[in-house]
Amino acid sequence: MTSALELHARKTAGFDARVAHAVTLLREAADDHAGAIVQASSLGVEGMVLTDMIARHRLPIAVATLDTGLLHAQTLALIPRIEQRYGIAVEVLRPRHEAVVHFVRQHGERAMFDSVAQRKSCCALRKLEPMERLLEGRSAWITGLRREQSAQRQSVPFREVDAQARERIYPLADWSLHDVWHYVALHDVPYNPLHDEFFPSIGCSPCTRAVALGEDERAGRWWWEQDGAKECGLHERAAAADTVSA
Repeated sequence: MTSALELHARKTAGFDARVAHAVTLLREAADDHAGAIVQASSLGVEGMVLTDMIARHRLPIAVATLDTGLLHAQTLALIPRIEQRYGIAVEVLRPRHEAVVHFVRQHGERAMFDSVAQRKSCCALRKLEPMERLLEGRSAWITGLRREQSAQRQSVPFREVDAQARERIYPLADWSLHDVWHYVALHDVPYNPLHDEFFPSIGCSPCTRAVALGEDERAGRWWWEQDGAKECGLHERAAAADTVSA
């Protein structure tokens, strides 16, 4: 089977400048929000690239992730790999057990397929509520959103302030998929083996599938829904801005 590296890794014009810009953004953000900034990683390949940059340049930025309780085993296996490779502790936030038990008893384990509202309720208790705890006491967070990933993200800025007056930083906003995988190849960045099985975007296991040739990178997320609904809410403000300005 052809790996994601073999399929996508190639150096394109301006790559070195984009890497330098991403590192500059991370440095500036770390200075602007000293001790109060975190990388919120989904453990996808973009998140792994950002973690590598943070560790490589010894930036004072915490690294955290959400264990929703429904992640693939391959995704969870990246947490100890990060800690061993980079010598950093990954903060892991989980949903409140009682809330999950109540939701599943009331709606069933596959409620996300019943309606968009049910799916978003599941996302809210498994992702949004833990994210609120992750961000407590922090004034900024970093993620790997890229404009190329989907129509809903094509106008993602490098930096923005959300409704909670918290800054969001997207250092890879202008990176292509080729850039991401070229960086992985250059620095031997660990990544989720599901990427080699045509999963460019990986979320909870019931809500993620492989993509076919020609589909956009996020086509495998909530594939049974209309395109406009395909966000969990973590990046809702950025997605809404894309809809207006696209």
